[in-house]
Amino acid sequence: MASVTLLGLELAALTETETIHYVLDERGQGHGGWICTANMDILRQWRRSGDVRELVAGADLVVADGMPLVWASRLKGTPLPERVTGSGLALTLSAAAAAAGESVFLLGGNPGVATQAADRLVELNPELQIAGTLCPPVGFERDPEWRERIVRTLRDAKPGIVYVALGFPKQERLIAELRAELPGAWFIGCGAALSFVAGDLERAPKLIQRAGLEWLHRLVQEPRRLSRRYLVEGFPFTAVLFSSALNEGRRERVWRGLAR
Repeated sequence: MASVTLLGLELAALTETETIHYVLDERGQGHGGWICTANMDILRQWRRSGDVRELVAGADLVVADGMPLVWASRLKGTPLPERVTGSGLALTLSAAAAAAGESVFLLGGNPGVATQAADRLVELNPELQIAGTLCPPVGFERDPEWRERIVRTLRDAKPGIVYVALGFPKQERLIAELRAELPGAWFIGCGAALSFVAGDLERAPKLIQRAGLEWLHRLVQEPRRLSRRYLVEGFPFTAVLFSSALNEGRRERVWRGLAR
């Protein structure tokens, strides 16, 4: 599988459609897996934390959920084909799962959001099999009883695909634990995706997404939660990413020129 490396993180060079085909093909062969949808914030945390690097290394696919990552890949001269977002996969993978007879489980979101999202997905795809929904409370990761409840619920539901919408890196830590319980399932860490599907949050229009301004749309909706991530940490890190991509691209072009 082709890949692109940005700041040391290896990203699968797949389109959203190719990602869906990969997941369903693997499911058809009885293989489970885990998709990490890496955005700028995840890449920033990955770069500064050994624990996060070790966590993300457990994912079977790391895809680029963010236009700045796609732009950086172009600056480097090794372009990724497109964004592959958790919010997009929640819709498109669910539609493909319905056609393939695969069941999905929705885990996370604010109280009631997973159920609302499941209802919306079935409305869009009447044949979709919902294996179950569960919204753990804040702090569940420190409650052994809740952790056991999650494991038991998923083990009983036996879903083919699990959307885990708890935010990074909480959702990835939970996925790493759940993989052993459901080795044949595919897990997708999808952040706020269920809130978008349920209508609890409004996703940016397609034009704004393509322009790479979805972060601004989200910032307007959740300024207290996201202002530090986008304004204080995000802008400086974007400069680091773009500078690195340009420099790596120049070095690769020089080496190619010398090799001729």
